[in-house]
Amino acid sequence: MTKTDRSLAFPSWGAFENWTALIVHRRHANVDAITQQLQRIGVEAVECWPDVPENADISPFNIVFFDVDMGYDGQFPWQPQQAPVPTVALIGSEAPGRIDWALRQGADAQLIKPIGSAGVYSALVIAMHNFHRRHALATEIGALRDSLDQREAVAQATAILMLAENMSPRQAYQKLRLAAMTERVSVEAMARRFLNEQQAGPDRERA
Repeated sequence: MTKTDRSLAFPSWGAFENWTALIVHRRHANVDAITQQLQRIGVEAVECWPDVPENADISPFNIVFFDVDMGYDGQFPWQPQQAPVPTVALIGSEAPGRIDWALRQGADAQLIKPIGSAGVYSALVIAMHNFHRRHALATEIGALRDSLDQREAVAQATAILMLAENMSPRQAYQKLRLAAMTERVSVEAMARRFLNEQQAGPDRERA
């Protein structure tokens, strides 16, 4: 089992003790049912309706439950699919518009209303798993994009040197590498610096 697999492993029953959940839902029996289930696993519940203030401090909360049936754009102080904590959608209506809105929010798990005496623990586990997996994938994709950008910068800098100084690809890259060694930076950083200097030259001439 890899480190990532371990971090996404099924948590024990007490894994959520001392958590605090924010329930964005009007006063309702469904909220009472969620609160009771949360209390059984050691999670404190805080209710909020109709919206989460734009300057609200979300840091005390470990998870957010939100109503889909009466939810609306701009209800949360974050952009869709960018919640800082795992989220659980509370779905009662199967109207296409409501389902579409729920999908756009990017909830990590869902609970179907009316809420009974079970289901919240499973929703917590699924939401936590999906949230961490989503962020791990986003981090990996970001790293791959950075790596691709760096390679493109090296390729561009090498091509410019080849044309400007009539060099072979190997000679141009070697010159770039030696400059990087002299400055004690990576080849990628030197390539980016070289490209910035090339761009600054025409800008100065136009000024």
